[in-house]
Amino acid sequence: MLNFYPSSEHPLWIDLFNPTDSETQSIAKALDIEVPARADLEAIESSSRLQSEGAWIRVSTPVSAHGEYEGTTPVGFVLSPKVLVTVRYTELQAFDATAKACNKSEHPLTGSAEVFASLIEGMIDYGADMLEQIGNTLNTLSSNVFHEYRTQKSRSIRRKNRELKGALLEIGSSGNRLSQIREALLGLQRIIPFVSEKAKGWAKPEVQARLKTVSGDLVSLADFEVHLSNKIQFLLDATLGFINTEQNDIFKVLTIVTVVGIPPTFFASMWGMNFHDMPEYSWSFGYEFGLLVIIVSTLVPIIWFKWRGWW
Repeated sequence: MLNFYPSSEHPLWIDLFNPTDSETQSIAKALDIEVPARADLEAIESSSRLQSEGAWIRVSTPVSAHGEYEGTTPVGFVLSPKVLVTVRYTELQAFDATAKACNKSEHPLTGSAEVFASLIEGMIDYGADMLEQIGNTLNTLSSNVFHEYRTQKSRSIRRKNRELKGALLEIGSSGNRLSQIREALLGLQRIIPFVSEKAKGWAKPEVQARLKTVSGDLVSLADFEVHLSNKIQFLLDATLGFINTEQNDIFKVLTIVTVVGIPPTFFASMWGMNFHDMPEYSWSFGYEFGLLVIIVSTLVPIIWFKWRGWW
């Protein structure tokens, strides 16, 4: 899809959204530039993501996709003093907001560098919102893993295990989203100084100031992302620790039951042998005596485990 803002006659911004080959070629021919293909945008080396030729600046960065699509998607910027060309393959909130700003009747965007700055600000705002959501999710998980586990010991083991497994899935999902945002922030940290330096001769001072401000925002977001990464690792270790504790409790119960059952099994097996010379068979109260010994041999290990605090 090919979009022109504010109009096709005098565009400041040409947005190639999931473009066809013919659309890419038409823009490249009209502006006499090389519009990067998706394979070029997905290259990870800096020499491919940061390029400058004459008045044209070409940069690319991965961004965290919106909506149901999971993963990162590349976005390319080809910037000159007169026009900005973007190449993208998914819906992005920053692009929708900037398109509205270009078409406003009051205080519209007036330059390609200003459009670029608006897009970058929108992408950083989205990343900040995602970090806040992940932070809230981790706070909720922390409450569930620690507070509820500590205060609701009477719940069934099956329910506890189900909730701990659900917490593991949520932690994994948060870690995956956080890694995508980290990749996007690192990409933005590379392209903003590059564009600011290369456009120093023609970008307005206020645009340069905006790019400097968002660079500072990226530093603070990167610090917050590191904090969230540490918290995810801590919650992961804690959840796995609780799961191991639950499993150990189950094995402890099984072990105690096994040990408690050995003495009565021994006596029952001994008196169940069919030998003629066993004196207990002739006792008047031999049956009652055997039951009493079995009961006592069962209670003694239980009392011992309780006294030792093992159960």
